[in-house]
Order: sequence, then C-alpha cells, then structure tokens
Amino acid sequence: MRKLGTPLGLIFGIVCIFGAFFLEGGTIDKIILGPALIIVLGGTFAATMIGVALNDFFKVFTLIKIAFFPKKFDFKNTIDRIVDFSAMARKEGILSLEREVGKIDNPFFQKFIKYAIDGTDPETIKNIGETEIHYISQRHEKYSDIFKKMGGYSPTMGIIGTVMGLITTLANAGNEPEVLVRHIATAFIATLWGIFMANIVWLPIADKLKSVHAEEEIFMEIVVEGTLSIQAGEIPSLIKAKLYTILPSSQQPVEKRYI
Repeated sequence: MRKLGTPLGLIFGIVCIFGAFFLEGGTIDKIILGPALIIVLGGTFAATMIGVALNDFFKVFTLIKIAFFPKKFDFKNTIDRIVDFSAMARKEGILSLEREVGKIDNPFFQKFIKYAIDGTDPETIKNIGETEIHYISQRHEKYSDIFKKMGGYSPTMGIIGTVMGLITTLANAGNEPEVLVRHIATAFIATLWGIFMANIVWLPIADKLKSVHAEEEIFMEIVVEGTLSIQAGEIPSLIKAKLYTILPSSQQPVEKRYI
C-alpha cells in the first residue's frame, strides 16, 4: 500500500480538481492548451536548470520514479537478522558470520557486517556510520530542494503565461465582447496549470522524497547500532529491544501485560 500512496494521491487530486471543473460545464479542450503547458513546464524546467547543477537537474526524472516507486525497507526483517547474527556470533564467534555475508542483499548492511567480521574498531565503525548518514542526508535534502524550487517557479510561470495571453488578447481585441471574454478566460489556463503542477506534483514529490529519506536513515541507524551491538557481544534479546526503540512507537511490537 505504501507504494500506491503517491500515484493514488495524484489520481485523486486530478479527479477532484478537474472533475469539479467538468461538473461546472467545462470541457477538456478548454484546459488542455499547448501554449500554456509549454510555458509552465518549459519555464519551470528552464528556471530549475539555471538554479541547480545540470547533473542534479537530469536526476529529476529518476527522483520522480523514486517518489512514485520508493524502495521498501523491512525494519522487522533487518532487526531479526541482526538478532540472529548476534546469537550466532556469541555461540560460534564473530567469524562465523562470514558465511552469512553473501546472503545480505543490502550493500550498506553487508558492508557494516564485514567491518565487524574484520575486527574494525567500534569507534571507527560508529564514525563511518555517522558520516555516511550525514552526507546521504545532505544529498537527499538537496534533491528534495530541487522540487521545492520547481514548486516555487511553476505558479510564477503560470502568471507569465497568463500575462502573455492577456497581452495578445487585448492587442487583437475587436468589436466582439464575447470573443474577448472567451480569450481572457483562455489566458488564465496557464495560471491554473502553474498552481496545479506546484501543489499537486512538485511540492508533494519533495515531501515524499523527505519521507523516503527518513525511512532510509532509520534503516541505516538500525544497521550501525546493530553492528556495534553484535561486535560488543550483547545479549540478542536486549539488542532486539534496543533496535526497536529506534522505530516509531506505531511500528514497535506491543508487549503483553499481565495483571
């Protein structure tokens, strides 16, 4: 269900906003205007290219894909594996984990278990983990900011499109008031698309990327803390309890209480 949130939200927004327009008697040919879309989308992309590094701009479409189809982090499975590794390390020694490393499909998780097997100093492991989390947070914040910028540019481009449409309309105004009114209404379509793209597409994608990053950061914290706990030879049950405290309370197991 988590992966469906973004596409379902987009579809729901389109249905509600444009559905109301159609209920009021509007028709699709009145809102799908090529010049308005070119000004809004082209202008937004152009402003973004000016404001950010070109390499970052070309990641926009990859980031949109990530927002719509985010990577899933199975926190429970990760904690269970760490607990199993800790039990194995206490029973057979930490080198026994070498046969399990190849079964770990996440590169970050695999890398830190290798650090523990190699006997890397715990302080070094902690520093490496904190550094990676810090810099990945900076990168994700930068990518989220790209869509925030696009959310700011888009309405302005819509206003530019409207002003251009009004200039053209008034410059060619004749003696037919009905034609003039119709052309003025058409000019405002650019503003509609600018506001729509900002508030239904660009800004929500920025928020979704932040949400995806928050989950990845939690995953990384679990892996780093779990690795240090394995290396310290802590009791598996205590490791499990400690790692679950990293998760939001809604995702923590409910303990049975007996009266």
